[in-house]
Parts: sequence; C-alpha cells; structure tokens
Amino acid sequence: MTPDAMIEARGLVFEYPGRLALDGVNLRVRAGSITSLAGPNGAGKTTLLKCLAALARPFSGSVTINGADALQDPRRCHESVGFLPDFFGLYDYLTVGDYLTYFAHARNPRVKNPRNAVELTARRVGLSDRLSDRVGTLSRGMRQRLGIAQAIVHVPGVLLLDEPASGLDPEARHSLALLLKELNAGGMTILVSSHILAELEDYSTDMVILKDGRVVEERSLAAVECKRVRLAVTVASGDTEPALRALAGAEDVEEAAAAGGGRVEFYFTGDEGRRCGLLKSLVAAGVEVCEFSVVRPSLQDEYLKRMKGAA
Repeated sequence: MTPDAMIEARGLVFEYPGRLALDGVNLRVRAGSITSLAGPNGAGKTTLLKCLAALARPFSGSVTINGADALQDPRRCHESVGFLPDFFGLYDYLTVGDYLTYFAHARNPRVKNPRNAVELTARRVGLSDRLSDRVGTLSRGMRQRLGIAQAIVHVPGVLLLDEPASGLDPEARHSLALLLKELNAGGMTILVSSHILAELEDYSTDMVILKDGRVVEERSLAAVECKRVRLAVTVASGDTEPALRALAGAEDVEEAAAAGGGRVEFYFTGDEGRRCGLLKSLVAAGVEVCEFSVVRPSLQDEYLKRMKGAA
C-alpha cells in the first residue's frame, strides 16, 4: 500500500447481470483528503463506494483501508469506515440519543463508553440539543446530519458519502459543507460522490472521475502541475486595448485576449516575483487595473474537460 494512502483499490471488477459496473478500477485516496467522486449516472460510483465499505464483494481485485484488507477482514474495515448511502432509513420512533447509542454498539461492539461516544458525535454534527427528540420530528437537513452521525459514532478514520446533499436546501447544503470541513480538520479522510459539482467546490482537495466503470482522472486539486498559470486583468474603464498593448510585449505572457466586461485573460510562465513586476509595469503603462487575479478552473470545468477528452 502507498505510504500516504488511506484507501487503495487495485483492479476492481464488479458485474451485475448483463452489465459491467466496475472494470479494473485502480484508486488511491490519500490520508487527510476530501476527495470528490464524480461521474455520469451509471458510471459505477455507488458500486465502488459499497466495495470500499466492504459491503459488496468484487469479482476480482483488492481493497485496502487504513492497512486492512477489506476482502479478507471486512469486520475490521467496518470499524475503520463510516458509510452513508444515497437512500437510507431512520428509526423514527427512537430518540436521537437512543438511535446513536444503538449504532455505537452496532458499528463497534467493543466500544468502551457508548454514552461518551454519542455525546461527542452529537456535538460534532450539531445535534446536542436534539438527543431527547424523536427522530421522526427532525427536518430533512437534521436527518441528514443524523445519518452522518450514525456513520461516524464509532470514530472511523474514513467516511464514505454517496450523494449526501441530495434533496437539501441551500442553507442545509452550506451547513453540510461546514460539517465536512470540520470532520476533515479533525483527521477524517472523506470520499464523497455527487452529481452537483458546485457543492463540492468549497471543500474538495482531490478529485476522481469515473466513467463506464473506469477511473479516467485522479488528481490533487491543490497540485501545481507547471509554472504556466492563467491570469486575468480587469480594467476599470472597460477599455482593454491599453492592457492588450502592454501585455503584447511583456515577458512570460502568452495568448493574451479580451474576455469581455473589461477583462483580459492570458497565460503567464514566470514566478511570483515576475508576476509582481508585470503588475507594476501595467500600472506604469497607464492601465487602470482594478483587479489582477489567478483564473482557477472550477471543479465542473475540470470535469467537463476531462470527460470530453475521455470521449
């Protein structure tokens, strides 16, 4: 297993009657990351998550979770992994506290102090004031938090989420994003699938794209692949001609072009010191710079670009 990998899958093959869901999937999720799992419907995302959670056995291949073999020792993996499927049921007539106590025992029979585990988990997901409430009285967003709570009450190192924001309103989605950041900051490695890439934008550190049961892209979103970055200059007056003239003869500048709205975008191959010098030269040339920034492609841009290449 790769030293910094929390999850590693090699050659996973899974077949439903008449359909190959996973076709030799190789995957590595580094420890401490929040990895987004993207792909079209039917790409195999849910099947992959079930195999990683040791809830579905692939026809061939291997899965290692935090050093444990998921195929040879699934019970040990269940203690290390929390999994929340896309559709999940809750016991509406139990109180939140009783519900979490039940899952604290179910997830890890060796848990020493389930009461402390329940109180800690409720505090982490913002349900401390709801422990005496019946589950059936909770709102959609609170039920989603409870679902995540039952998946982490045994304090796993890995959390797998399948479409966790499905059906949530914007406020609840924002709240969910903050929760995932907090869990990750506490040391939890998270793999989350979603069709809505915009909701993954704020917190994903890595991205895996699945298509037709195969991984077509696996990368760190924070990694700088080369010195060539895309920059943008916005001109206060809206007239981009002075900026284009100044950039035409500038060192390290490539493919400068107006992008509309008084904005000029271009590629820059210099370091940060040269970037600072470029800004000074633009101001010295009389360009009314009101914004100078790096153009960072969105998660959706990266996804669409890679899917187009895969096609």
